[in-house]
Amino acid sequence: MGRPAKPVEQKRLIGNPGKRPLPAESATIALPGGYTDPLRPLGDAGQKLWDSIYAKGELWISSRTDTEFLQMVCEQQDRRLWLMERAQADPENWRLFRQLHDLEVMIANNMGRLGLTPADRTKLGYAEVKARSKLEQLQDKWEKNGKLAS
Repeated sequence: MGRPAKPVEQKRLIGNPGKRPLPAESATIALPGGYTDPLRPLGDAGQKLWDSIYAKGELWISSRTDTEFLQMVCEQQDRRLWLMERAQADPENWRLFRQLHDLEVMIANNMGRLGLTPADRTKLGYAEVKARSKLEQLQDKWEKNGKLAS
């Protein structure tokens, strides 16, 4: 399985390096974006997560198709806060800590499915996570100093 295709918008921004024909801008469809209110009332933790996701993930979070899933993740965040309060009040109840752990794993997985982790954003084509090679570091040093000084 190869790498995911680079979005057309990104190709336009970097000047279409592959020189393949791109669709005309008039043929593209503008996706509805912007902030959407939650479907159901959320607690403080869930509302904070909802707001931050719409602030950071607005490029790929669809207000038409992703809101139900996002709502579920925010409700999980509210349940996480509720479980944390119960676990702190009753530290001997190991079942609460187990439930909290399981819920945190679910939240992390679901946030990844929404593209809110660096690895998942890379799969979506919205971010590149790459370590710099030794050659790139030497090239930068050469450009900066005009020579390869160590």
